[in-house]
Amino acid sequence: QVQLVESGGGSVQAGGSLRLSCAASGYTFSNYCMGWFRQVPGKEREGVAAIEPDRYTTYADSVKGRFTISQDSAKNTLYLQMNSLKPEDTGMYYCAADPVGWIGYCPTPLNLRRYNYWGQGTQVTVSS
Repeated sequence: QVQLVESGGGSVQAGGSLRLSCAASGYTFSNYCMGWFRQVPGKEREGVAAIEPDRYTTYADSVKGRFTISQDSAKNTLYLQMNSLKPEDTGMYYCAADPVGWIGYCPTPLNLRRYNYWGQGTQVTVSS
């Protein structure tokens, strides 16, 4: 059974940093597309960053140059390093996973509908 558990959220001032972690279990980490999404009340969940088994990464334009997604396969853990945080980065952050499958890569990696497995979320609040 696939399980994803996020941690590392909190409250910071604008310009600060946070590192989110997502502990994964129940599957072979290296065979999955992994992503980070965020959501604020009243809006659809949006893709922030994604990483493929070959470590290829994709970022939303709004976070390029500030956020870094990475994974530690030995620990089955996904990370999101967030620097230069802005108030508009506030939201609930979710970790997501989906098998790569026969195609061998992850089309539309920031599309929430491609992911079947989700964590419970961790809140990030950035104050100005």
